Amino acid sequence: MITNTATRYGLVARVFHWTIAVLILADIALGLLGKFTPRSGDTVGFLQVLYSTHKTIGVTVLFLAVLRVIWAISQPRPVPLHPERRVETFAAETAHWVLYAAIFVLPISGWVMHSAEVGFAPIWWPLPQNLPFTPKSESLAIIAANVHWISGIVLAATVAAHVSGALKHAVLDRDGTLARMWNGRGVGNASATDANKSASLLAALAVWMFAIGGALTVFAPTHNDTATSQLPARQAAGWVVKDGTLSITITQIGAQVTGGFASWQAAVDYDPETGTGTINTVIDTTSLTLGAVSDQAKGPEFFDVTSHAQAVFEGEIAQIDGPQHTATGTLTLAGQTVPVTLDFDLDITEGDATVSGGTVLDRRDFGMGAAYPDESSVGFSVDVLIELTATRPE
Repeated sequence: MITNTATRYGLVARVFHWTIAVLILADIALGLLGKFTPRSGDTVGFLQVLYSTHKTIGVTVLFLAVLRVIWAISQPRPVPLHPERRVETFAAETAHWVLYAAIFVLPISGWVMHSAEVGFAPIWWPLPQNLPFTPKSESLAIIAANVHWISGIVLAATVAAHVSGALKHAVLDRDGTLARMWNGRGVGNASATDANKSASLLAALAVWMFAIGGALTVFAPTHNDTATSQLPARQAAGWVVKDGTLSITITQIGAQVTGGFASWQAAVDYDPETGTGTINTVIDTTSLTLGAVSDQAKGPEFFDVTSHAQAVFEGEIAQIDGPQHTATGTLTLAGQTVPVTLDFDLDITEGDATVSGGTVLDRRDFGMGAAYPDESSVGFSVDVLIELTATRPE
């Protein structure tokens, strides 16, 4: 029988149930495997395939969930076998609603995370990768990741309870509850009173409000997307650097990923009359954020922030033509000191200076990413952009 009755699940409902169940269990396993696999040059290819599979399964579950709900609305739902067991019936019905919500919350939060961060592992399908109206935002990606992870915990716990209940009915009660979903056997009294869905629906809603509320508050990100910090005022030769941004852009698997350092200081000694001076910049490398690869970028293969928590640029400033300037010096980063030239424009208006410029570095010069010998995973070039404002007190 294809359709449901008051005592059995039809073929369509059973196919939806078991297909989604198998896909979800496979996706949970893939997600856990990916989460606890170290990020390195040796594992990047494996992780890309793993997460592409994980995301593709997740999107498949989402579309199957939509079809399943449409079908469920059109069908009668088999009545409980033991309506007199009110607590048991209430728990089973609550788990039912929690699971229904999970097959939407998990794929959608995962898709938002995928859309908000620059791609690492694409979804395997010909349609667009990103959800509409979802900006590229590290904070949004972290929020979505928190919702995704906590929702996964809710799902895993509910699935465990659901399976335990099914086994209890099959082994202890032997009442045919599992058989209704396994082979469509008709079991139960068709005239029995159905469960009170309102209370269980409210209980499931409370579970999800608690879970998502925790993801949005307790585990909310504390940094902002632009990695802009109010810099501690640092004075040199009359100039006080007030604020600014220091950002970097890398290429990962053909896509550009932009991040920055939230904590850094710059001391500038500059004479507008001669167009010469010096600059000394100290960067807290532990404050780096770089999208989905922030932790990997701060690891021993790249910035190695545990051993090298600071980077220092020291250079001589020279005016080239009008606002065009250059700072020629050295950058000490990840234990390596390399000659670097920074080109920038300087505008001074009524004692306030605005600096905007950058340079291009090669990660190989600093011994970064030795396990990535080509640019198929991580590009060699790193674009550096610095913008700051400074003032010269009276």
